[in-house]
Amino acid sequence: MTLYSCCLILLLFTWNTAAYGPNQRAQKKGDIILGGLFPIHFGVAAKDQDLKSRPESVECIRYNFRGFRWLQAMIFAIEEINSSPTLLPNMTLGYRIFDTCNTVSKALEATLSFVAQNKIDSLNLDEFCNCSEHIPSTIAVVGATGSGISTAVANLLGLFYIPQVSYASSSRLLSNKNQFKSFLRTIPNDEHQATAMADIIEYFRWNWVGTIAADDDYGRPGIEKFREEAEERDICIDFSELISQYSDEEEIQQVVEVIQNSTARVIVVFSSGPDLEPLIKEIVRRNITGKIWLASEAWASSSLIAMPEFFRVIGSTIGFALKAGQIPGFREFLQKVHPKKSTNNGFAKEFWEETFNCYLPEGSKNSPASTSFHKSHEEGLGAGNGTSAFRPPCTGDENITSVETPYMDYTHLRISYNVYLAVYSIAHALQDIYTCTPGKGLFTNGSCADIKKVEAWQVLKHLRHLNFTNNMGEQVDFDEFGDLVGNYSIINWHLSPEDGSVVFEEVGHYNVYAKKGERLFINENKILWGGFSKEVPFSNCSRDCLPGTRKGIIEGEPTCCFECVDCPDGEYSDETDASACDKCPEDYWSNENHTSCIPKQIEFLAWTEPFGIALTLFAVLGIFLTSFVLGVFTKFRNTPIVKATNRELSYLLLFSLLCCFSSSLFFIGEPQNWTCRLRQPAFGISFVLCISCILVKTNRVLLVFEAKIPTSLHRKWWGLNLQFLLVFLCTFVQIVICVIWLYTAPPSSYRNHELEDEIIFITCHEGSLMALGFLIGYTCLLAAICFFFAFKSRKLPENFNEAKFITFSMLIFFIVWISFIPAYASTYGKFVSAVEVIAILAASFGLLACIFFNKVYIILFKPSRNTIEEVRCSTAAHAFKVAARATLRRSNVSRKRSNSLGGSTGSTPSSSISSKSNHEDPFPLPASAERQRQQQRGCKQKVSFGSGTVTLSLSFEEPQKNAMANRNAKRRNSLEAQNSDDSLMRHRALLPLQ
Repeated sequence: MTLYSCCLILLLFTWNTAAYGPNQRAQKKGDIILGGLFPIHFGVAAKDQDLKSRPESVECIRYNFRGFRWLQAMIFAIEEINSSPTLLPNMTLGYRIFDTCNTVSKALEATLSFVAQNKIDSLNLDEFCNCSEHIPSTIAVVGATGSGISTAVANLLGLFYIPQVSYASSSRLLSNKNQFKSFLRTIPNDEHQATAMADIIEYFRWNWVGTIAADDDYGRPGIEKFREEAEERDICIDFSELISQYSDEEEIQQVVEVIQNSTARVIVVFSSGPDLEPLIKEIVRRNITGKIWLASEAWASSSLIAMPEFFRVIGSTIGFALKAGQIPGFREFLQKVHPKKSTNNGFAKEFWEETFNCYLPEGSKNSPASTSFHKSHEEGLGAGNGTSAFRPPCTGDENITSVETPYMDYTHLRISYNVYLAVYSIAHALQDIYTCTPGKGLFTNGSCADIKKVEAWQVLKHLRHLNFTNNMGEQVDFDEFGDLVGNYSIINWHLSPEDGSVVFEEVGHYNVYAKKGERLFINENKILWGGFSKEVPFSNCSRDCLPGTRKGIIEGEPTCCFECVDCPDGEYSDETDASACDKCPEDYWSNENHTSCIPKQIEFLAWTEPFGIALTLFAVLGIFLTSFVLGVFTKFRNTPIVKATNRELSYLLLFSLLCCFSSSLFFIGEPQNWTCRLRQPAFGISFVLCISCILVKTNRVLLVFEAKIPTSLHRKWWGLNLQFLLVFLCTFVQIVICVIWLYTAPPSSYRNHELEDEIIFITCHEGSLMALGFLIGYTCLLAAICFFFAFKSRKLPENFNEAKFITFSMLIFFIVWISFIPAYASTYGKFVSAVEVIAILAASFGLLACIFFNKVYIILFKPSRNTIEEVRCSTAAHAFKVAARATLRRSNVSRKRSNSLGGSTGSTPSSSISSKSNHEDPFPLPASAERQRQQQRGCKQKVSFGSGTVTLSLSFEEPQKNAMANRNAKRRNSLEAQNSDDSLMRHRALLPLQ
């Protein structure tokens, strides 16, 4: 049974070896074998398997020169390690390298070979079988290229814990260690590349792109990560399509239609070169230009796409490339390749034929590679330069350096260096096993693995803990996901002016180690758009919104498709494509274009503005007129009119009017805290002082005239001190109101932003409107009382009370302040102060004009009326009027009584008062005395009442000048005493008070 199993396994291995043939692998014996998977061809020929006969292995087509260079990098690294005296001394590394043909099926076929060999070794058949050609098991595999292929290979190798170190598979799915236990790689994760793509789009301010991805484990996860990053940056995707190198023509046509009809100019492509090639060919056929291609590293430098005949369509490509490395001696090694010298490399023969477009006769009949090429060439799929249906034979003396192929493009070793690094990573893991000290190992109880019997899982354990410095001085260590973190170079496709080939100009880099926002660097001066333009293309759904506007959402459209909406007043935007307008600070307002904020206009009742100047002039005019009246009264202080108007109170009244006019000036100018606290109390106290003077003055005369007989008590009661005391008491109440106001809620300067958006009104915040109401209310109360007394004393002599003028002034006062209330409530800003100033000036001018202008006119322009005789005449006439009315009332009462008794025995007014129409003077003067009276200054008053008109003639002379006049006066006084009542005596008693 054991012998049978041995033979069966050997038969299986022999079949597996024969299936590949010697020319389909690169193989070399060694103490430790490394496996390799490389895409020597771009794909396989499509073949319909009808299963009418045994299925044959599909043929690989379209030679990949870069894939062969990557294979050479692995062989070079192994030979360099074998010749190193320090790295794995006394140990030889061998290799078994297979062609994946860029397909999963071929890659799995090769992987089965690795797994089968390991299973044979695990059976320990050496004691039963004499296997002289036995090859050691593969302890690690370098490869594969595409992420989709590596995914399939990793699933298989992971079952046996065979470490797989990929040099080009960047899919982020492969970082899942639960699924891919033995997978590691020397290329950065695609997650960083997708983020870098989004950063580039954001850098150029694009927001309207399309996406194309290969329909495999490389393209789908990569473009999905890009969508996530794009969404965070408000980048919209117009279309998203999947492609494959095996897509039929109809699917390709449909994708091209989408690209052609799209308004997005930037197209992000996560794909490999072979998958993208059919699409690019169709785009070139339709001549769809003007697109910007953002390439992932898998095709950014692909020789399939970077062709001069495609440049007019994809000349604006910006792509990512891995960081280039340096491999000393690799150039010379590449030049040494030759079919006769490279005996261990079964791919060298086909490489030579493809490079020089010839065939090697000795292998033309039985070489699968040669046969495969000729078939593909006849079908038009060859990559050679020949145009005939057959190739000439190769001489073997061709010079490899005379032909330009991607194989000899060693200027930027990116994938090749990753292969080199992958081999050295495995070598250093073996070195760690080789130098392991028992007790310090990574295995149970610190044990170490035996380098001569090392197994794959032990190598995997050391790879996970690997840490070494490469030939460029960089630290190499795999993270917990088996990844190496690396940087990207950013390249732009240019057309070489020398030979017309496509060259990759490095225009920037992306540093994944840097802080977010500082990772991307681009030198825009090196970029050529479309191969010649320096202007950055536009790829936005909507035109940029200029500063002063914001983006407005259009219903039913992506967020990148918007309309530009002007910023509202008070808001601004100083950048292009602002998502929202920013509010200006409190003291600022947006300018006309809403691009910045400017200080708000400051408004208050200024001294320099026309309105403020006008009010100031009126206030100064009031102060001047009041000062003028005060000067007139002071100069003519001993004249009868000044004395008759209560001279001291008039002075105080004029002083209060000066304060009223002056208080209005506190309302003009920029409000400060001290002016706000001073202006209302100054206005209130000044007006109360003014009204108090008028009230005391009017009430004093009224009470004296209405008193029965003025006695010394009246004179004492209405003395000057008491008048001032009453004025002080009335004013003191207002002072108390102001003190309470200033203590509890003092007014203050206030910057009002609410009335108008563009203006800051500097006003006074009154602190308490109730206190202001009390202040004005108390003033109006005094004015009402004063109006009452003035109205009541309207029939008194004008020289004493000016009742008509005071009454009129109080009416003006009430009209002004009643109108002030709604005007104050309905105005705002500086006009509040203006309204109050107008009210103060109007009331002050009303009081000044009504009370004093008439007297000033008499004093200055009618001095004849400013005499003691005129004053006394006015007083006597008033007394006569009162006496006559009193006598008439008594006569009427007596008549009514007599009529009620049936007779009339009383005297009539005409029998007791001298009348022109009824009686003669009962006391006729001598003729000489009459002439003397006519020569004297005198006055006549006519009183009309009842049944006739009575004329009263009075004259006054100094006692020492004319005794006769005194006697006549005594007669008339006697007559007055006989015909008047007590009220006549009361009015005559006022004469000494003058």
